[in-house]
Amino acid sequence: MINSYPPRTAQAPFPPPREFAADEGAAEEFIRLFHAENPSAGPVEHRLREVMSEISMTGTYTHTSEELTFGARVAWRNSARCIGRLYWRSMRVRDRRHVETAEQVADECVGHLREAEQSGRIRPTITVFAPDRPGRPGPKIWNEQLIRYAGYREADGSVLGDPRYVDFTEMVRRWGWRGGAGTPFDVLPLVISAGQGTPKMFEVPEDAVVEVDLVHPSYPWFAEFGLRWHAIPAISNMCLEIGGICYPAAPFNGWYMGTEIGARNLGDADRYNLLEAVAVRLGLDTGHERTLWRDHALVELNVAVLHSFEAAGVTISDHHTESRRFLQHVEREEKAGRVCPADWTWIVPPMSGSATPVFHRYYDEAELSPAFVQHPEAVERGLGRLVN
Repeated sequence: MINSYPPRTAQAPFPPPREFAADEGAAEEFIRLFHAENPSAGPVEHRLREVMSEISMTGTYTHTSEELTFGARVAWRNSARCIGRLYWRSMRVRDRRHVETAEQVADECVGHLREAEQSGRIRPTITVFAPDRPGRPGPKIWNEQLIRYAGYREADGSVLGDPRYVDFTEMVRRWGWRGGAGTPFDVLPLVISAGQGTPKMFEVPEDAVVEVDLVHPSYPWFAEFGLRWHAIPAISNMCLEIGGICYPAAPFNGWYMGTEIGARNLGDADRYNLLEAVAVRLGLDTGHERTLWRDHALVELNVAVLHSFEAAGVTISDHHTESRRFLQHVEREEKAGRVCPADWTWIVPPMSGSATPVFHRYYDEAELSPAFVQHPEAVERGLGRLVN
């Protein structure tokens, strides 16, 4: 069992309990989809009768292991904001629906991190916990991702660490988290609720957090920044919805595209905001925008990220390669007669967008099911904004 810290004053800010009854129409749609794409599953009508009978008696139904695996993979296939869907069939599904307590969920989240990375190789993985059921909500993971860094507000108003998680950091510190070592990269504790229960905090063991120290292939001084980033982007506060069933705790990961770290996490003005610091060390003129110092610094920051992950033997992809892969995915889906939804504002990389092939076309914007859904209250929990 990993170390836990019972919050001293925490309350679970959830909406009033709902019935969580399964929608029969959504259930039928999914079961028909499953059987259409998996002919070996047998006659669909027999399974439909089972499902409808179970819903009639209990208000919900239970997915088979095969249905759960298929549903989780298709939810990734349908994720309009994800550029890395070419390998949706390869997602490893960890069925942990029997796990419901906060302590058990925390242990399995750590297990997820350990199993998703093997000697630097990142494998797309999802761990699915108990679903919402009538009168019995499933567990919830408050964190946006299983690994995120604390943001400490300093006396002068500056932030040490990640500004995005200042409120979350202050929330867990009020609840008794002692904080990390006081670096810009202190891993936040997991906050987990079982049903409507009071949330509990759990430290993530060091051996479950694979990190890469960032250096630059041409500028030795880059190492003086002391930057690093974690290897596994495991999103943990989205609901996996399959056939009218909501799995509120279903952390999943692929691998990083370099710009997610270099252009967004480290480069965004409201995150680590490192562009000017890098530009100054490069000797660029930051006095006016026409020198394009931001662009130059952004490229070098991303070069450092890609170089460092490759040197460490940790899976990562660049935005040009991933863009080509995504168009392969679109082509495959179209050949299969399926709609491939995509949000252009997310699919186009945050650097050199027009130099990538995904920039030069339009995409379908359909909302398909199964899906990963981000509920408003989950967003607020992930940013530490629901608790005073």
